[in-house]
Amino acid sequence: MRIRSILVYLLLAAGVGAVFLFVVSEPVTLRANQLEPRQADLANGAALFAIGGCSSCHARPGQTDRLMLGGGRPLPSPFGTFKVPNISPDLTAGIGRWTEVQFANALLSGVGRDNQHLYPAFPYTSYQRMSLNDVRDLFAYLMTLPPDPTPSQSHALPFPFNLRRGVGLWKWLFLDGKAFVPDPGKAAAYNRGAYLVEGPAHCAECHSGRNFLGAIEASKRFAGGADLEGDGWVPNITSHPDGIAEWSSGDVEALLESGFTPSGGLVTGTMADVIENTAKVSATDRAAMAAYLKTLPPRAGRKPAGR
Repeated sequence: MRIRSILVYLLLAAGVGAVFLFVVSEPVTLRANQLEPRQADLANGAALFAIGGCSSCHARPGQTDRLMLGGGRPLPSPFGTFKVPNISPDLTAGIGRWTEVQFANALLSGVGRDNQHLYPAFPYTSYQRMSLNDVRDLFAYLMTLPPDPTPSQSHALPFPFNLRRGVGLWKWLFLDGKAFVPDPGKAAAYNRGAYLVEGPAHCAECHSGRNFLGAIEASKRFAGGADLEGDGWVPNITSHPDGIAEWSSGDVEALLESGFTPSGGLVTGTMADVIENTAKVSATDRAAMAAYLKTLPPRAGRKPAGR
């Protein structure tokens, strides 16, 4: 009788645990009636397209037009290989049939059109800081670009990482769902830079150390880390001697415009793609980003080889 009671309690506990996991892993999304009518600002959408580096990931490999967003780029990771999807306005292969609210849910909540969780290889952990109006402007701009009929490819992920419902648990642990809130005690330029760096530019996604679940560790945020694609080390960009302590704000601005470091070196690899985008951003926004980056608290991080 005692063994039977223990089994009953275990089954009840397992049932309660299963219900809890189901509830906390349920996608959370905006509703269409939460988007008020407005006129899209296409110029703002184009600026966000540049600052977000959309073409760096989503432009189809092997062609020179960075506005052909057919996807297909492989993103290797410790969890398997992700394949970047088509985000062109193509009605079949891309997002041409998506609504504004579906696009907003993807960027702000990491939930796709089919109400499935998106993998955080898509950096919605940063995009969640964006304002809803900026997300809507970006969507409107994307809809003006040429459609690309290239079909999206499936991710190559082993079990259990191929179970999207599990991403809901990851979000429960690591996604706070909070939009950017300006600091009333700081200047407008600082707040603009903070918004861009922490939100659409998603700088922390590459320049931070991560835990074994792939989430950014707060103590290593912006302090550099292993390249997620397994190609070297991403530099520390805090005001620490391991980072950019000796750089001026002007040095950072120059890097974002030209790719040249204060010592005359030229960035390469994925950062070169970043610079190709930030060079298109307004000088005012580059200055704001540089000013904010220079305020990041110093955090120790391994120096990349050759620095």
